[in-house]
Amino acid sequence: MVLTMSVVIGVRISKELKQKLDELGIKVSDEIKKYLEDLVWRETMRKIMEDIHNIRKKIGRIKGNLSAEFVREDRDER
Repeated sequence: MVLTMSVVIGVRISKELKQKLDELGIKVSDEIKKYLEDLVWRETMRKIMEDIHNIRKKIGRIKGNLSAEFVREDRDER
């Protein structure tokens, strides 16, 4: 079993909201953990896509049919 360190995050909400959450049987800590994990995943993917976009802009458009050129080159080497 791997133990990881954890931290506590406090959130202040109204009494009314807390009562409604309790009445509905919503486990706030579980929901917040799921939300934050999803948020981190989405933002990580957004950052990766942004990085890919920036790299594509730097590289520019490649002219010609590279796959055909690679196949021809490979066949010619045989």
